[in-house]
Amino acid sequence: MSIIVRFFVAPDDTSASLALQTGPGRAFESLSFGNFDPEEAVVEWECLLADGSFEDLVEAGEPRIIAGLDDEGCVVFAISPRLSSALAEATHSRLSDVAASWTQLRAEDGEVIDTEIADVIVGDLAALVTSARRQNQSVYCWVA
Repeated sequence: MSIIVRFFVAPDDTSASLALQTGPGRAFESLSFGNFDPEEAVVEWECLLADGSFEDLVEAGEPRIIAGLDDEGCVVFAISPRLSSALAEATHSRLSDVAASWTQLRAEDGEVIDTEIADVIVGDLAALVTSARRQNQSVYCWVA
């Protein structure tokens, strides 16, 4: 699996959609990761942080695609307001617990994600969400 994942801050869906072809670039505050399915991850994180049901979230259209078509190149999707709130309000300890639980979920599906890396991903995303909220903006994800 070789996937580029960039979470980034943008003022609105229209601005975020401009990142579709080339990624968020330097115009947006962002984090870069790779080699995990971020669409599945954000739903799992929301389940772990906010006690949601994976199936209910998917049926509700999460994550909400802003630009691109899934499975056909790049895609941009929005981090849900519920997940954003949960990430911003979680303690470091809670975020670490979520990261550990996420690695276990992935392991059950045969995907290996190092717990320390998962902790960095979840913790850094929480910090990015907190920064975005201070700017009255939202967090999106670009996947290539």
